[in-house]
Amino acid sequence: MPVIRKNLLQLIFSGAYLLRWNDKLRPVELLETDKQAHKMLLACVLWHENSRHLPDAERVALATEVIEGGLFDYFYRLIITDVKPPIYYKIKENPEQFRQLTQHVLDKLEPALAPLGPFWERMCQWHASPDDDTPARRILTAAHLFASQWEFKLIEPLNAPFDDEMGDIGQSFPDRLDTFTDLLGLDRMRTPGTALSRLANLCGQLRFQVRWTQAPRIPATSVLGHMFIVASYAYFFSLAVDACPARANNNFFCGLFHDLPEVLTRDIISPVKQSISDLPKIIKEYEDKELERRVFGPLKGEGFTSLVERIEYYLGANVGSEFQECVRENGVVRAVESFQALAACNCDALDPKDGQLIKVCDNLAAFLEAHSSIRNGVSSPHLLEACVRLQTRLREHSPNGLGLDALLADFD
Repeated sequence: MPVIRKNLLQLIFSGAYLLRWNDKLRPVELLETDKQAHKMLLACVLWHENSRHLPDAERVALATEVIEGGLFDYFYRLIITDVKPPIYYKIKENPEQFRQLTQHVLDKLEPALAPLGPFWERMCQWHASPDDDTPARRILTAAHLFASQWEFKLIEPLNAPFDDEMGDIGQSFPDRLDTFTDLLGLDRMRTPGTALSRLANLCGQLRFQVRWTQAPRIPATSVLGHMFIVASYAYFFSLAVDACPARANNNFFCGLFHDLPEVLTRDIISPVKQSISDLPKIIKEYEDKELERRVFGPLKGEGFTSLVERIEYYLGANVGSEFQECVRENGVVRAVESFQALAACNCDALDPKDGQLIKVCDNLAAFLEAHSSIRNGVSSPHLLEACVRLQTRLREHSPNGLGLDALLADFD
């Protein structure tokens, strides 16, 4: 089974340092982790809509390919971040040059990813045989283009008056997206005012919400970027505990969606949530009401009821929390009492989803945020206290079998 090490967690987190569109005037900092989260949220929607007609086994296999393909591309992107897209596409047209670039990327990634065993082998194969016409790659490319276009629309008004590249860049997005018109859901996503378009916009807006607002940090992660980091950690820990494919997929998507309600309430730090005994309950009731009014109600009104049910499953709507283990049996969702008990439900047919494991990854991502800032020389009493508190919580309140003691020892 894969081994989770410190350098893997740091590699995933490193996208929070990478600026996008860094040769353009930007109204806010646009970070790679934010873009990847937006892309994968959209990819999840497109996967769901384009796999409803498939047998369950094929649906699960396609979700796995979409998730892993997204991670493969993200890791590749971390290494070639300074190569502008036009240059990258030019290199890609030359098979030998592209092979050399890919080999350079894989050599750089091998120390962190090779311990993942089969995942690393699948990644090498993915980049060695780039077939752009598979369903998973087409879903990922369409989601990538949509998320990049969303960012472009933020910077376009500031740059258009003087930057002669803006016209060509702007036109490239609809031209390329037009080649994916067969993907179910994409047309509605691209149509302003529709429920899918509003969902895509709400997801994108989570990049504007900076976490830890009372504690300046480097890097200053957003809620959106945090969601991607949690999702990635959840997927690799799922592989480490030998989760069935459906469980691993659900854990990734749960991590990806788990803070979606914060677009409606903002990111409220734990000390504030815990300062009033009834506050978490009040916040949860407000989130549920607003999600139904602004997201789920409109989606159901336009015929996306099954998509709503899927997102609700990730958010733990039927069992009270996204951090509660659960399964779906004969269409009925039921809670499972613990991480250990979920091991008996570890089969695709039960569509299992972790709870405590997701919470561990949520805390681990928060720990990386605090630890990285302190390591970068930007600290505060609040960050130092949070770092100790999170490390203690991870050591004392995490399920056995995740190997956290040895992992956390590497950060001491």
